Parts: sequence; structure tokens; C-alpha cells
Amino acid sequence: MATATTVTRTDQDIQTDVLDELTWDPRVSPTEVGVTVTEGVVTLTGWVDSYAAKWAAERAAHRVARVRAVANDLTVRIGPSAERTDPEIASAAERALAWDAFVPVENLEVTVAGGWVTLRGTVEWEYQRRAAERVVGRLTGVRGVSNGVSVRPATRPSGADLPDRIVDALARSGATEPDRISVRVYGDTVVVDGLVHSVTERDEVERVVWSAPGIREVHNHVTVAR
Repeated sequence: MATATTVTRTDQDIQTDVLDELTWDPRVSPTEVGVTVTEGVVTLTGWVDSYAAKWAAERAAHRVARVRAVANDLTVRIGPSAERTDPEIASAAERALAWDAFVPVENLEVTVAGGWVTLRGTVEWEYQRRAAERVVGRLTGVRGVSNGVSVRPATRPSGADLPDRIVDALARSGATEPDRISVRVYGDTVVVDGLVHSVTERDEVERVVWSAPGIREVHNHVTVAR
């Protein structure tokens, strides 16, 4: 009679897979990135040549199974050909935000100091907040992004069935097994708990929850199984 076996992934296994995933991603130069893993928590060290590459390296690490969290300590070193002045970056950021259909640029303020972009303002939805950060993060010469944009929905959440509707949305998306997730709504704040298999799965759960109308804040307490 066959018995079920449990495969345990060691930190060394995870480290090897993260290095392989960094090599597989063409946006990252893995020879300049160091990887250490402690109890499923990955730390990235070294340097990359753009903020976009730093973000790509972080996402690559998150894609690896059994990674519980990522500490991104990568340094951005801008080469001479990619150097831009702060006014040039600020102008490029404003143009890029204006051209993005998902970003209400009229509600945002851009500040650049030493190549570091700070965003402030308000939007109605979390996806708009994230879109603004992605837009400026991909620009040449940017060393980092601080997203100070706040979510202020135009409407309030309504209906006592909102937690059930969120769980239904999770089921439709295939983000995770809905019976592994607990959703509680307090006014315009959602608290979500549960257990998932990867950081990518955890992020997808949060994305689905943020899509609920009228939500101003999400507390994501979902953990990644070890």
C-alpha cells in the first residue's frame, strides 16, 4: 500500500532555485547578485544597474516555491550612459504617468532627489497606486521609489455579504483554495488570514481582496507554508 511522502525543501535547495530563477530572468544580471536563505527568508545582496532590475530580481525570488519572504538589499548603480539629472527624471515621470491610462496623474505629486522618486497624492483604487509606482520605477536613471500615495475610495463598502463575495472572487481567480483563507471586513478595512504555498500566491490573494469596492486598507496576514 503506497504511503504519501512529504518533500522538505532545505534553505540550500531554495537558494539554488533562486539563483537559477535569477539566471532565467533576462532582466537580471545574476553574476552581481548574492543570495542567502534562512528558514525560507531570502536575502538579496550585491548590485544591479537599474531600479527596474532590482524589482525584477525581487519578483524572481518570490516566484520560487517555499520562499516565505524576500529582503531586497540590492544596491542600484547607474552607469554613465543611464545617468539622468533630477529635473530630467521628474519630467520623464510626469510624462509617463500622464500617458498611463490607469493613473489619475492630476491627483499625484512627484518629487525627485538624488535619483530617488517620491510619489504623493490620492487615488481611488490600490491598482492605481501600484501602477504609478511601476511606471516611474521603469524609468532610466531612477535609483529608488517611495510610494506615499494613499487609497481613498469614492464609495463606501456595502452589504454584509462582502466577505463572501471576496471569497467567491478568490475562487474564480484560482488564486488559492478558498477554504484556506479567512476574510473579515471592518468598515472599509479588510483583514485576510490563511495559508498559501508561495509569496506569489499570497500577493494574488491580496490583489483580489483590493479589488473589492470601497476598500481603503488591507491587512494581509496570510502566511507561506514552509
